[in-house]
Amino acid sequence: QVQLVESGGGLVQAGGSLRLSCAASGTTFSITVIGWYRQAPGKQRELVTNIGSGGRTNYADSVKGRFTISRDSAKNTVYLQMNNLKPEDTAVYYCYAVNALGTYWGQGTQVTVSS
Repeated sequence: QVQLVESGGGLVQAGGSLRLSCAASGTTFSITVIGWYRQAPGKQRELVTNIGSGGRTNYADSVKGRFTISRDSAKNTVYLQMNNLKPEDTAVYYCYAVNALGTYWGQGTQVTVSS
């Protein structure tokens, strides 16, 4: 089992920055992919970014050049640095992790970008 706890969401003006954190616990050594999805009101959940166990990263086109995923293996924590935020980035952001047994989700953290 893997438990994920997000933090760092909030309200920010357009052009501002936020950093989200996702602290993993449990059988973290088994995680092969960890990353972030987001879900805006009335929209489907979409992949924002992830990072594999080998360090390879993927980003949605809409966030490339603005968002950066990183991890601190010693702290079992993954970060999402979000710069130049736009109102369309407003959503609940969910951390997720994948291992051989399945996919795990955090509770989500709200990010609101005002124009």
